[in-house]
Amino acid sequence: MSRILYPTDFSKASLNAFVYALKLAEVTKGELFVLHVYELPQLHMGGLPSTLKEVYDSIELENFENLKDQIPILRRIAEEHNLGHVQMSHILKHGDLIWAIKKIVKEDRIDYVVMGTKGASGLKETFLGSNTGTVIIESEAIVIGVPEEAAFNEIKNIVFTTRFKEKDIKALKQVIKLANAFKAKVHCLYIKTAKSDVKDVVIQDWKFLFKDDQVVFHIIENENVKQSILDFTKDYNVDLLAMLNYKRGFFEELFNQSLTQKLAYHVKVPILAIHEE
Repeated sequence: MSRILYPTDFSKASLNAFVYALKLAEVTKGELFVLHVYELPQLHMGGLPSTLKEVYDSIELENFENLKDQIPILRRIAEEHNLGHVQMSHILKHGDLIWAIKKIVKEDRIDYVVMGTKGASGLKETFLGSNTGTVIIESEAIVIGVPEEAAFNEIKNIVFTTRFKEKDIKALKQVIKLANAFKAKVHCLYIKTAKSDVKDVVIQDWKFLFKDDQVVFHIIENENVKQSILDFTKDYNVDLLAMLNYKRGFFEELFNQSLTQKLAYHVKVPILAIHEE
């Protein structure tokens, strides 16, 4: 039974990710925690502390009422996708979003964090540019970033990019576990360049190691690693792109603006980021 954290600000992007969070909870027989975080303003005013307390209390009440108003919307989305049976809890916290997510992931032993993102620039900000993305990727939980344009489809094909490193094995096993829950196929993808140093015997060892799993290995020779991954995602109708986040620069290059303009398809595919331990 998995534990899934779904942070939301009730925007279009985050509500789109809600369907993925629900489906993930269903197939993994998990519990879904809906998190809404708000910040209390820094007030600089005269008066008694009781006056300030009344101001803060009114802000907290307003956010509570906002959450209460949004719950029926979430329930309606769940019912529309035949996912109304998913167990769901609501968490309302004030403070910093980064702090709140880190705290909940640690204290509640969260397995997955599902977040919405706004297009390619949103992906870059969520996974790279912001402190929020950095904290989430560095947490113990697996992060699934869902672009605003990603309409939910049954997850049938998951691609896992690899360099056939020892540390990739554990990550691939995590991907296989998720794929089994969805009854999906895993495509293990290696882009071989002129600088590649992976020996054929290593690849054969991997194929033997995972011979009993629904894993298909693809070795593609191309000097443009990032473009090859995106082309593969399109050609194989990939529903989820899984990566071990062991090189920050790789993500930065993958989602640069010029590449987005060249091939926009990837912004429609959710990304699963596994942090290197």
